[in-house]
Amino acid sequence: MSDSSIVVFEQHAGIVVLTLNRPEALNALNLAVLQQLAALLDRLRTDAAVRAVILTGGGTRAFCAGADIRQLNSASPLAVREFARLAVEVNCRIETLGKPVVAAINGAALGGGLELAEACTLRIAARGARLGHPEVQIGAIAGFGGTTRLPRLVGRGRAAEMLLRGRAVDADEALQIGLVQSVVPVDRLLDEAQVFLADILAQSPTAVRLTWEAMHRGLNLSLDDSAQLGADYFGLVAASEDFRIGTTAFLNKQQPRWTGQ
Repeated sequence: MSDSSIVVFEQHAGIVVLTLNRPEALNALNLAVLQQLAALLDRLRTDAAVRAVILTGGGTRAFCAGADIRQLNSASPLAVREFARLAVEVNCRIETLGKPVVAAINGAALGGGLELAEACTLRIAARGARLGHPEVQIGAIAGFGGTTRLPRLVGRGRAAEMLLRGRAVDADEALQIGLVQSVVPVDRLLDEAQVFLADILAQSPTAVRLTWEAMHRGLNLSLDDSAQLGADYFGLVAASEDFRIGTTAFLNKQQPRWTGQ
């Protein structure tokens, strides 16, 4: 895709970088951005050449500042609900892509922008980034999944404090509370995302995919049911070629050569 696209697509060595490309609007989400993200995610899901995704923002100021408030201010309540449902669907597609997605947070990640990042497998922030849910400050709520995902990431109390006060945290505090997994200088952000992905992609693709799926599904179950689900997935992965390769390599003190089957 050309750099004039509102979501720039770059692919190298099995890793796709998706860059929100509205820097003049702090990469705010409008209908066109969400529609393009949805189409790209559908494409990436079925592309066997794509092993992982990095999501980041264009420019130097923002990962994504949230929904385009000017657009929402003039929309009907029904249109706002449909917009939110599309955003929820995009975030669900990120979360269930079947491939790891790393949010490289290069600046402000606010409201719907933070909700995009919350749907990713892992989050890495540039030093100086700010993350938060300021929706209550404009009479709104975190309607793209933030009220569900943020408590799962940082706990109910911290999530309630951030959501109800509308308070943003800096990158260091985000790391402290578990909202992001690493904080680096902005010029090292994409390199750090590549390092995280290199560690993940060195593992069995089958085991990685099923581990994430078991985590994602298990969070919506009771502790007992979630543990039983984990046992079921253990049995499922044992039917894979990668399981035989990995266990045989371990016994023979060799490095496994995964097939992803």
